[in-house]
Amino acid sequence: MKPYLHGLVSTKKFGGKPEDYQAIHDFIDSSKAHLADVRHRALLHSSFGIYLCEQVFGTYITNSDNMIVQVRDIAEEHILEDLGRIPSVQDWLGNMTIQQWMGGRIKKRKQTVENKGESNEFRKID
Repeated sequence: MKPYLHGLVSTKKFGGKPEDYQAIHDFIDSSKAHLADVRHRALLHSSFGIYLCEQVFGTYITNSDNMIVQVRDIAEEHILEDLGRIPSVQDWLGNMTIQQWMGGRIKKRKQTVENKGESNEFRKID
């Protein structure tokens, strides 16, 4: 669902105008700008995304009907409309194949084993 349509649903549920909710719905769907298929949802359509919405927009907004609406409720409703449930980050990433680059830069150095005087090369992740 597009952010404006989410705003219409928010208006029916919480009052006000769609514009009152537009920034929150745009934020949740902002990852579409970088991955234009449903995988974009892995970034913000989760319990973590709801937490981030509160960090960005505050605990509540006051809509144009002068009603206080919890940002958490708006974000939860958006995700429920799209997915039917609120997944965790583990739900999204739990089956992701870990790639070597995800661990950061790898440096090689030589280390001497004290007791044996042997030189072993190993990889250290900084």
